[in-house]
Amino acid sequence: MNNLSSSQRSYLRSQAHHLEPVVLIGKHGITDGTIESIDRVLKARELIKIKFREFKDEKLSLSEKITELTNSQIVGVIGHTVIIFRQNPDSDKRQIHIPQ
Repeated sequence: MNNLSSSQRSYLRSQAHHLEPVVLIGKHGITDGTIESIDRVLKARELIKIKFREFKDEKLSLSEKITELTNSQIVGVIGHTVIIFRQNPDSDKRQIHIPQ
């Protein structure tokens, strides 16, 4: 996946503004089940928010680990919430069309 430009990240952040976090990172941290859930939701929605209820001091390193394991990209971090994006490889199923 190509790296996102700052204008593309800005556009995606604006699209994510109204979204609620769909994955919560709690006391068990990042597990295989968490990664599977994130992967499944990314396939369905492309753009999601992940909220850290625990491990708040490690959220950036854990977010990078999530993006590596799910082949996604960090769009932004707001407080203890991370916005990540993975475009659907099938152009017919894409819900979000980012500007070039």
